[in-house]
Amino acid sequence: MALWLINDGFIRTHLCSILAVILSVVQNIEYRRKVLVGNVEIRLKELLYEKTDEIDVQIAKLEIMPDHIHAFVKTRSINAPHYIVRQLKGYTARVLRLELPHLLKMPYLRTRSYYCESVGHISEKTIMKYIEEQKNK
Repeated sequence: MALWLINDGFIRTHLCSILAVILSVVQNIEYRRKVLVGNVEIRLKELLYEKTDEIDVQIAKLEIMPDHIHAFVKTRSINAPHYIVRQLKGYTARVLRLELPHLLKMPYLRTRSYYCESVGHISEKTIMKYIEEQKNK
């Protein structure tokens, strides 16, 4: 089995198959409260990149809106989407609540739900453009 980094994406080959896992992930804040602003947004971005390096995930594009996060991620085929989301949500929520006490007033930082879509049927350029435009809406 071989693993190569091609075009900034993770490609895995095995016998007669080639796998690339590219996902669009959206996570909402509990009750869509607009708390991801200022220091929270800056620290959240740092934590997301820190954790993705640890779990072998690459963030191709990330936009943090006041009430939700939209990420375009690439990973190896052994990382399931629910594993990636669980790792990112759990780690960032725990650290943010420890470092920023005003977030403790909320019973939960994020909802348990998330939206995840593989993007094989849509071009990478289209997804990145969509995520970028979300900040301007």
